[in-house]
Amino acid sequence: MSVPDKIGRYRVLRRIGSGAFATVWLGADDALDASVAIKVLADNWSYHADLRERFEQEARIMRRTDSSLLVRVLDVGELPDGRPYLVMPYAAGGTLADRLVSGPMPVREALLVAADIASAVTVLHEAGVLHRDLKPSNVLFEPAADRDRVLVADLGLAKALANASGFTIAAGTPGYMPPEQATRGGGLDIRADVYAIGATLYHMLTGSPPDQASRAGRGGRSLPRPSQVRPGVPSTVDDLVRRALHHDPRQRWASAAVMLEELRRVIASMERDTGRGRLVRQSRRVVGVGVALTALLATTGSNSTLPARSGWVRVHDVSGALSVAVPSSWAGEVKDAGWDPAVLRLPAGQAPGLVVAPDLDVWPDPASRIPGVFVGASKALLAGGAGAALPSHTSCVQQPDRTLDVGGNQARVRRWTSCGASVSFSEVVLSVPQRSYGVYLQIKQIGDADLTDEILADLRLSSSLAPQAGRVGSVHS
Repeated sequence: MSVPDKIGRYRVLRRIGSGAFATVWLGADDALDASVAIKVLADNWSYHADLRERFEQEARIMRRTDSSLLVRVLDVGELPDGRPYLVMPYAAGGTLADRLVSGPMPVREALLVAADIASAVTVLHEAGVLHRDLKPSNVLFEPAADRDRVLVADLGLAKALANASGFTIAAGTPGYMPPEQATRGGGLDIRADVYAIGATLYHMLTGSPPDQASRAGRGGRSLPRPSQVRPGVPSTVDDLVRRALHHDPRQRWASAAVMLEELRRVIASMERDTGRGRLVRQSRRVVGVGVALTALLATTGSNSTLPARSGWVRVHDVSGALSVAVPSSWAGEVKDAGWDPAVLRLPAGQAPGLVVAPDLDVWPDPASRIPGVFVGASKALLAGGAGAALPSHTSCVQQPDRTLDVGGNQARVRRWTSCGASVSFSEVVLSVPQRSYGVYLQIKQIGDADLTDEILADLRLSSSLAPQAGRVGSVHS
């Protein structure tokens, strides 16, 4: 595709995107000394009256719903060959799709972006407009000093809500549109956009849109919860996303505005939890490196002051039921209130668990260079995790599984390497029959060294899990 010198009065610099119906060029408005994005209807569609009308309608909707949350239209025009174009501000931060190429986003950031999208969609709905094509490539970022501003774009499929029940063609993007939108003549309302917000949030949390996750993770039968794909995602986030993605519109959030309120509530709750996590970090750093941070095992006097190895720090869950030692550089923040084994598709409930990392906000992001360990105990893991759905790190290289003897107990280790930026993951299930429990560990590491065996060797279970407390054992490969 050749690059035109000018489109209207705008100097063309380069192509920045293209789709089935239009091409977007980066342009320069020399009169105002500003960068602009110029969307031009594709030549092969310029003589289709319905698509031309859709293109021109987009400009009218953008003008009518003028908001800082939506991409604005600055100008419209027509090329000498008759193709219409519209001019928009250039969002230099790229698209959400660009950012998801490297994998999932930190949970809090994903929720904040979803809240911004929901705010923009609420503006559209209040103006009587249904977007119908929300997806990561239609979410743009404008760089800002504190946090990039989110803009919702591409209203080419948007329609007036008054006509939503009479759509004659099925249009949208598979993976982000609800079931009713895929049906010709299916009646739509604002809950179609609620589904799309949920699908986009699911992609941000897991790295895949819902349709791909269903096929890859559950044989096409059902959609795994975000936490099943990415352990550590709070159950409140699971519930929020699953409701947005319900196949029955009546079971979804009633509107983007209602979903926005729930997003804000969940974000506020996570920020309170993070605050508590940081208080734990501050109080525990008072103790010197290599010394137990508090009573290691509340029920066993002989182990209550057992130190970690030199240069390592020992942390334990709030119940004192389990503890693990990690390198001191990993022990920045701790959340120790337990876990729900349902994240691995095991029977739901509250069980002993903890997660420790330098920064718990960033650690869940697979692309971040933040190491850490998650440890959770469950009776359902006693059989070696045969029924557990362990996470698959599809952007990594899976190494051959290995079995370790940990003090006479069997540990199954699955390691993933080359995850980008020297990141690796170890997914471990340890069966401890003498405790009538099993333990799941996710160990995220940075660099070439593999500390999986050392971490397993320093794992402890207390008598609150079994008749006798003590060390799980030394590792023998």
